[in-house]
Amino acid sequence: MLLIDNSAFARLQHPQLSAERATEIADLLERRRLAVCLPFLLEAGYSARDGGDHAALLGALRHLEHLPITSAAADLALLAHAELARVGRHRVKPPDVIIAALAHAHSCGVLHYDHHYDVIARRSGLSFGSEWLAPAGSLD
Repeated sequence: MLLIDNSAFARLQHPQLSAERATEIADLLERRRLAVCLPFLLEAGYSARDGGDHAALLGALRHLEHLPITSAAADLALLAHAELARVGRHRVKPPDVIIAALAHAHSCGVLHYDHHYDVIARRSGLSFGSEWLAPAGSLD
């Protein structure tokens, strides 16, 4: 299972994304191996053009597995943020820390296009698979 981050979701239609990788992601969707969470849904909804676009987008995403933010996951996010602060790396986006904590709590990975997940994985006690949608810099 992979928890999708908006950094990957926003680039799923990128012209530089290889056909092979697009097929892999489509297969994950078909096999219900991609999950969503509240921070992702809010970020994805933020990019909607209007109310109709927002309703259609969230309606399409709601059929995916949803990982809720439990109090245990919230505690993990706060602990990880404190660990990152101790090493001077706490300036990562708060939704990224929450998503990483959810991935840890649910023993899954994060599909992303954002170096913050590698920082979180290396510099905190959270253990999750950090899976890039495509090589860093290839879809900018």
